[in-house]
Amino acid sequence: MVCQGGNFAKVFGRFSLVDFIFIILFFSSCENKETLPYYNTADFTPLWDIDTLKNPIHRIAEFSFTDQDNRLVTNKTFDGKIYVANFFFTSCPSICPRMTDNLKFVADQFKINKDVMFISHSVTPWIDSVKQLNQFASQHNIQSSQWHLVTGRKEEINSLARRSYFAEEEMGLTKDSAGFVHTEHCLLIDRERRIRGVYNGTLPLELERLAEDIKVLIQE
Repeated sequence: MVCQGGNFAKVFGRFSLVDFIFIILFFSSCENKETLPYYNTADFTPLWDIDTLKNPIHRIAEFSFTDQDNRLVTNKTFDGKIYVANFFFTSCPSICPRMTDNLKFVADQFKINKDVMFISHSVTPWIDSVKQLNQFASQHNIQSSQWHLVTGRKEEINSLARRSYFAEEEMGLTKDSAGFVHTEHCLLIDRERRIRGVYNGTLPLELERLAEDIKVLIQE
């Protein structure tokens, strides 16, 4: 099958909805992705030409937390690295287990690449002690050399979530049955601390897209 345009209005009636979705996905896969957009605002509008921006491109602010090995983790930990960030809590019964499993699938693809890292911020740091995070890491076979599970002051984590990662309520923060607020968003951050991708961490297809986008950033 060759990737080429056609008069969809004439032929659409010949296909079922499933067939049509397959066709759309096929044509999307034909695109040669050479770069990724930037995200500068909480509405996640993709920006392609950052040279035309009047304001500086948005960057993740400085932070300082403690990981599952009781080590200090700061923005300097990720200097020159590509990394994926998300928010979770270890006792979450709903979206967090799915996100963790999906992210583990991505992390395993880059486990020998020292330039790709992951960070998961606990949104219940008063519960998720270093010991609790360490147990969670062991249960999910998470290696701290690649993936930091971090805890810290609630106010600092919430501020970073909203101001740096744009985790605002209308953009994806949800409450589960336990009443805790968290987001299913995973964000791809480049070597300059800029947001380059946003994904629904509960959907395997979205995480497959994340893995492909990481490969694009590696080549930049």
